[in-house]
Amino acid sequence: MAPVAGIDESRTFTPIRIAIMTVSDSRHAEDDESGSILVGRLENAGHKLADRAIVKDEIPEIVAKLKQWIENPDVDVVISTGGTGLTGRDVTPEAFRSVFEKEIDGFSAVFHMVSYQTVATSTMQSRACAGIAGGTILFAVPGSPGACKDAWDGIFQYQLDSRHRPCNFVEILPRLEEHKNGL
Repeated sequence: MAPVAGIDESRTFTPIRIAIMTVSDSRHAEDDESGSILVGRLENAGHKLADRAIVKDEIPEIVAKLKQWIENPDVDVVISTGGTGLTGRDVTPEAFRSVFEKEIDGFSAVFHMVSYQTVATSTMQSRACAGIAGGTILFAVPGSPGACKDAWDGIFQYQLDSRHRPCNFVEILPRLEEHKNGL
């Protein structure tokens, strides 16, 4: 019999520290609906907002912010919104992949499965991606409020919850850099 996936209420919830990056040439703090959706959901789930930034659609700016957060021991996870489409200014995946040590290929597949339920075949226009760098987990999702809701409600609320079974990202956070300790 296959294991049942879900939240094991007998386990202790472990809050993590999440930084939110909005990649946009036009958004500002007061109109960043997608970033606000992610912040609201992470806080409602019991996690801590480590930092929040709006970064222009420029690879060097995105990479600089990612590296700053990767080097910060108070950031466990980064979730970005925006810049994952197909237009000329959409460069978030390129920026993210330039810092990945390991790519989490399954994230894109699962994101598209979740997204398909709300936007059908339009999901193929997203280049959502995820990876690991410096012991920090990095996720890039589309900039629409709906995509942020889909990503949180269909993936993050489970995989960023230490009680989720059969496994979750929280439980592997301490082991992401074990190769540096000779383990």
